[in-house]
Amino acid sequence: MRRTALAALCIAAAATAGLTGCQPGQDKADTSSSASGASAGSGKPPAKKEPFAGLTGGEIADRATKATTGATSLRMKGDIPDDESGATISLDVLLNKKGECAGTIGMGGKGKADLIKTGDVVYMKFDEAFLREQSEGESKADTDAAVAMLAGKWTKSKATGADAKEFEGFCDLGSVLDGAEDTDSDASRGKTATVGGVPAITLHEKDGKDRYTLYVATQGKPYLLRIDSTAGADQGSVTFSDFDEPVPSQKPAGDILDLDALGG
Repeated sequence: MRRTALAALCIAAAATAGLTGCQPGQDKADTSSSASGASAGSGKPPAKKEPFAGLTGGEIADRATKATTGATSLRMKGDIPDDESGATISLDVLLNKKGECAGTIGMGGKGKADLIKTGDVVYMKFDEAFLREQSEGESKADTDAAVAMLAGKWTKSKATGADAKEFEGFCDLGSVLDGAEDTDSDASRGKTATVGGVPAITLHEKDGKDRYTLYVATQGKPYLLRIDSTAGADQGSVTFSDFDEPVPSQKPAGDILDLDALGG
């Protein structure tokens, strides 16, 4: 599960970074002075300057790349296909470049797991539906036992452990963004839009059979706010927000079940 999901997230992060090229003359913004001249002649106030005026899609994407990869933390939320299971992974995770994270992970709409990673420890709390989905193929007795022991309870394990590794990969923003500047591709400018109340401009990207629509903030730093994969093998949508916000990665309160101790 982790490998496929991270690959999809890396596509989401790297797609914008890869849009450093542009088909010449196709998507330049209109930089003529006719609008301002008309405003001056009519006595009307000049039109508000368009964000990214005169920039190509690739140039806008380059700015989005620098802003997004420069963030120390961000929140990822969306649904990503998992090739191994055929299900869809649902993510809502705030993560940083220190390898800390806090959020939830779901699989195929069947339950969820709360996730916190701080230091070298991964804390997780599974609901019953998630445990039963992940126990597919196990005997009913073993599944019922796992549910009785784990459902609704915080657990902990070392991040280097086999079970924790499957999930802790969602926590390292540096790994997710690694190599984001290594791809060359072309983008075209699209219409304006709004993502979570933030005004944005859309960019359209093609990579073989894959098609992406990217949303870049036009207010404040030009962060990548959303990416939609609309065609190809890995269709899905991911939004990005809460840039540079602290990650609430404190140890959960109350009793915690030590999975390493049980396994030892």
